[in-house]
Amino acid sequence: MTKLIECIPNFSEGRRMEIVEGLADVAKSISGVTLLDYSADSSHNRSVFTLIGDPKGIKAAAVALAKYAAEKIDLTQHEGEHPRMGATDVIPFVPIKNATMEECVEIAKEVGAALASEVKIPVYLYEEAASKKTRTNLAAVRKGQFEGMTEKMAKPEWVPDFGEAAPHPTAGVTAVGARMPLIAFNVNLSTSDVNIANNIAKIVRGSSGGLKYCKGIGILLEDRNVAQVSMNMVNYEGTPLYRAVELIKAEAKRYGVHVIGTELIGLAPAKALIDSAEYYLQLENFDYEKQVLENHII
Repeated sequence: MTKLIECIPNFSEGRRMEIVEGLADVAKSISGVTLLDYSADSSHNRSVFTLIGDPKGIKAAAVALAKYAAEKIDLTQHEGEHPRMGATDVIPFVPIKNATMEECVEIAKEVGAALASEVKIPVYLYEEAASKKTRTNLAAVRKGQFEGMTEKMAKPEWVPDFGEAAPHPTAGVTAVGARMPLIAFNVNLSTSDVNIANNIAKIVRGSSGGLKYCKGIGILLEDRNVAQVSMNMVNYEGTPLYRAVELIKAEAKRYGVHVIGTELIGLAPAKALIDSAEYYLQLENFDYEKQVLENHII
């Protein structure tokens, strides 16, 4: 039985497309791996890749991509709206077919050890692979970003899981983990006031008492002069996309602004999108398993 693991590495480069394309070439060169999607955002100055493959191939791809990123990306010269602490900022592994979360945790540990020994990048394990409860949340691990990592890592509670207790001089630190499918989903507002986006993000995100399975921050898309609520939806069934959109719409009205569009980064499970279609179309007695054509095609 073929095991399939998804890997969604995020890199701190979204402006120099020759490097983004170089990363794509590396991914395509690894046996047993398929590059499903990749995209770059200049405002975030970040690119997101989605790969799927067998355990051996997906581990090899993650290490090869991190090596390439460390050679090409210098965080001392990096600026962007998205928080980051590493050239390869985060590498999550997701069980897709005939694979378990436990297997993804082991893959995360093996990749973390390889990055520390072969690329000299310190690694923190997060989410299901976290060695400590305080490291489960990626935002807590990344707090301080690249510029604050030297001081942070000197503290006993923030000694990395793999590697030296100091960031790589130019490639920083990488978080490697295992998790269930996550949807990177952004909502753009009819304003350039990032304070409004931040205020709305605080209402929406679960850590502030909002939607349980939503993480969010406010950022400014400088190329469009548009404020954005940038979110990670960590459980699309517990907190569906439409619920986040409707809450943001309601909060935006307080400031006299409205939603001008939404953005999906990378891939998303079909059901997450169909759930929103069901809501907005007001479908009655809808049966996802029976009424979606693709579910009947083998």
